[in-house]
Amino acid sequence: MSTRTDPAALADQLRSAALRVTRPRVAVLGAVHAHPHADTETILGAVRADLPAVSHQAVYDCLAALTRAGLVRRFQPAGSTARYETRTGDNHHHLVCRACGRVVDVDCAVGAAPCLVAADEHGFAVDEAEVTYWGRCAACAAGPTP
Repeated sequence: MSTRTDPAALADQLRSAALRVTRPRVAVLGAVHAHPHADTETILGAVRADLPAVSHQAVYDCLAALTRAGLVRRFQPAGSTARYETRTGDNHHHLVCRACGRVVDVDCAVGAAPCLVAADEHGFAVDEAEVTYWGRCAACAAGPTP
């Protein structure tokens, strides 16, 4: 089993974020590690493989707690449902396929966070930039145009 999804390692991550270790939290964190960029329904399905009785609300609550604790990042491409990943704290961006919805990580275009400078910050202390690149993945680009 990968150390990223090993229950003991996941429990250590929860403890290090000052979160109580519960079976649903361990299962949700493991599911997000195993399914980067997954939506809630996908995570729920993965969690129910190990904990069949877990409720939809319990998964939502776990995702919210993990996001607040910084163990999980929530992002929502325009026109899409929210997605979750465990790659946090590095201000990376995403590339989304318009045809199949595949999402991949893209490192910052330049430098460290926020890695982009707003033309006018309007008095804000900017510490993060979120960019979504849109296009067609290689598999979809090779197929017929919709």
